[in-house]
Amino acid sequence: MFSTVEQEAPQQRCRLCVSQTLRLLAFTILLTTANVAFAQVGPPSITAQQRERLYRDIARETASLKSQISLLKKVVKVVRPTVVHIEINSGNSRRNRLPDETGSGVIFKRGDKFYVLTNRHLVRYADVSELTIRFSDGREIRPTNILLDAGTDIAVLGIDADRLVPARIGNSQDLEIGDYILAVGSPFGLSHSVTFGIVSAKGRRDLELATDGVAYQDFLQIDASINPGNSGGPLVNLGGEVVGINTAIASTSGRNEGIGFAIPINMAMKIVDQLIENGTVVRGFLGVSLDARFTHTAAVRLGLKTPRGARVTGITANSAASRARVRAGDVILRFNGTWIESDDHLVNEVSMTPVGKPVSMTVYRDGEMVDLTVTVGERELNSR
Repeated sequence: MFSTVEQEAPQQRCRLCVSQTLRLLAFTILLTTANVAFAQVGPPSITAQQRERLYRDIARETASLKSQISLLKKVVKVVRPTVVHIEINSGNSRRNRLPDETGSGVIFKRGDKFYVLTNRHLVRYADVSELTIRFSDGREIRPTNILLDAGTDIAVLGIDADRLVPARIGNSQDLEIGDYILAVGSPFGLSHSVTFGIVSAKGRRDLELATDGVAYQDFLQIDASINPGNSGGPLVNLGGEVVGINTAIASTSGRNEGIGFAIPINMAMKIVDQLIENGTVVRGFLGVSLDARFTHTAAVRLGLKTPRGARVTGITANSAASRARVRAGDVILRFNGTWIESDDHLVNEVSMTPVGKPVSMTVYRDGEMVDLTVTVGERELNSR
């Protein structure tokens, strides 16, 4: 190619030079035009009158936003006095304390007595002399007693002090995915910190938590920022009601990554009432073995239109299930008015049912729906 160009006549080479020169000139003009265009990119200059008009528009359009912000401030004001900072006095200097040596709790009232609701994993190794409870006004006391439930990671601390403000307990059953919530606690020891977010999901189970022995899981998933030290603090709705107890995070770094978990307050208060009344928790027992590998595909294969439920593989002799004539192969679809999603979900529902209470149960058997009534028995230690 180069040799061919080199052998062209002088006149032809001149025409090529002219053509190249014209192309270079056109490219230069194009660049100049582009530079002028780029120089004009950006907000055009506005007059003082236009600027004032924009300020008025901004003020009008943010009025509704300010009312929402005002609501959040009011929620924080009513909730803050009900939240406590909990410190485990291990003898180390404050500077060297680990994050899990501080946590949070919320004050509630039963009868004429006050208590603090928090997480078991925060206080499980401490006695009353090693715990300090600090109120929002700076006062500090020690609890009078400690009540624990390993199965749900719930702890109740008895307290005796003046001028206590109990929280208003809400109904976590009313929560929907997308609802706004606030989390209050002591991340990294920074007491009474508030974060804001939404309910991301409900009914999270089978979580591998760092806290040991949490067998009964029905967590709310939230995206409000929670970190070590938030454990035991309240999750609050926009009505200022406690709807959950912040418990854990899903993280690869040990810090907040936008996925937190809270115990629903309905579940927590059932445990609380038993701990206060009996000092321990008595759980319901059905007496069935369940298929942990019962998948949605298997449910559809059996003929279920909606893939859900817990499949029974065996019946314990002389149990509540045997007396109710539950059979191996039954798929338990509904228990005490609640649609069952999985085997773990059924275990949770049964465990929270008062012993001796007759409840309705619907099973799928041989292609038909069968309604049964079962009177829940008492779960023995270490029984499934």
